[in-house]
Amino acid sequence: MAFELPDLPYAHDALASMGMSQETMEYHHDIHHKAYVDNGNKLIAGTEWEGKSVEEIVKGTYQAGAVAQNGIFNNASQHWNHTQFWEMMGPGGKTMPSELEAAIKESFGTVDKFKEDFAAAGAGQFGSGWAWLVKDTDGGLKVTKTENGVNPLCFGQTALLGCDVWEHSYYIDFRNKRPAYLANFLDNLVNWENVASRL
Repeated sequence: MAFELPDLPYAHDALASMGMSQETMEYHHDIHHKAYVDNGNKLIAGTEWEGKSVEEIVKGTYQAGAVAQNGIFNNASQHWNHTQFWEMMGPGGKTMPSELEAAIKESFGTVDKFKEDFAAAGAGQFGSGWAWLVKDTDGGLKVTKTENGVNPLCFGQTALLGCDVWEHSYYIDFRNKRPAYLANFLDNLVNWENVASRL
């Protein structure tokens, strides 16, 4: 099946008052994400991956330990990552559902400790990549970080929350202040109801 650019689940300016401008959304969704979709479709055409799901392509083309993944993986994984990212944010869902809060406290002690660990993972990711809250293969929650487009699918984990720390995701609004972007993401942008639905 061909990759398709999903519509944003809210207007381009819906997050502007919460620290993610309309300009950022137009560049990030309409240009960057669209490029992953367009390039991915070109690369899978006529290959064994044509007609497969994005998840199958990500898992099937990931090369553990590879310094640079191949083009099909890079575009498929970034398409998947961004599709999740748009859904994990939103103008609603600001209250953390009790079942998610309980699971976070069980794994991290407190919600604040989870946020501290998540922000540290994102700030500490050298170069481009992502910070994640995942449900690990043992059922526990864990904070991870991945380089470039690598994501939890590659490790059999369930992505509950992901934050894009590529510079294009924050440079218009926060310039080089990645920690401030991460703090704002956790405090103002996350749709905790969506995160809880992934448990």
